[in-house]
Amino acid sequence: MPVREQEIDALARYFIESLKASGAIVPRADTDALIACVVELMSENFELENQIDEEADRMAEEEARKHPGIDVTRLRNLIRQRIAQRRDFTL
Repeated sequence: MPVREQEIDALARYFIESLKASGAIVPRADTDALIACVVELMSENFELENQIDEEADRMAEEEARKHPGIDVTRLRNLIRQRIAQRRDFTL
């Protein structure tokens, strides 16, 4: 399920505000600019994860047609892990 832009924005804002409040970071730039950077990074990350999921779904469906008795869910998860590993992406 894709993550909505509003959810990403809220999560990024919470993340930055929490780090500031705890003293873990002292921003040298405008807080809104920092939040925008985090939103961009998170959006790219979620988009890449969606691409991996779609590719794994497609490959699992192709294999399921060739081998009707196969566990598609398990196969999809294995394919997903392999694709993520090839792309150096942590799931």
